[in-house]
Amino acid sequence: MHEHKSVFSSIQHPASSIQITGYTLFAVCMLMTTACGVGVQYSMTGTSTDAKTITIVEFYNNADLGPANMGQTLSNELKNYFIRNTSLSVVQEQGELQLEGEITNFTLTPIAPVSTGNPEDLNSASSTRLTISVKATYINTLDDKMSFKDKTFSFYKDFPNDLNIADVEEQYTKQIFERIINDIFNASVANW
Repeated sequence: MHEHKSVFSSIQHPASSIQITGYTLFAVCMLMTTACGVGVQYSMTGTSTDAKTITIVEFYNNADLGPANMGQTLSNELKNYFIRNTSLSVVQEQGELQLEGEITNFTLTPIAPVSTGNPEDLNSASSTRLTISVKATYINTLDDKMSFKDKTFSFYKDFPNDLNIADVEEQYTKQIFERIINDIFNASVANW
């Protein structure tokens, strides 16, 4: 009976002691394809874009509370994120992709009430939740189906009440912005 060998099984070259596996052949083929200048375009969802530029208009801070420079901070962090994670060039105006918006909410909410044991006493909270919301509009001038208008992105951070908000506000705002920026990125260009 003849023994059938899979492509990925070992092949012994008769003139030498070199052993070649299917995986080695696959790697060599991929290396040759790359070295010969054959380009491969990757896409997470089967779609792609020809866009080369993005304009990120400074986000307006429309929240009643929070640091005064939140809009500028968010805008700069968004630009840096797109520069680090795409091949897009950030341009001042008329980018093929355009992103703008506003910070709509910066709130502190008491959570996790603690009972005093006395029904006549007010229960206090042991933690506070900092929530930031951002409304964004994304325009893809090359494919309008990918655009969205006034989409809200929100995230929060809980912290114990023994911490003063002034001491942790900058750190927690940065952590919340990181999450919101990631969500905006995923909603806009990560679907390529």
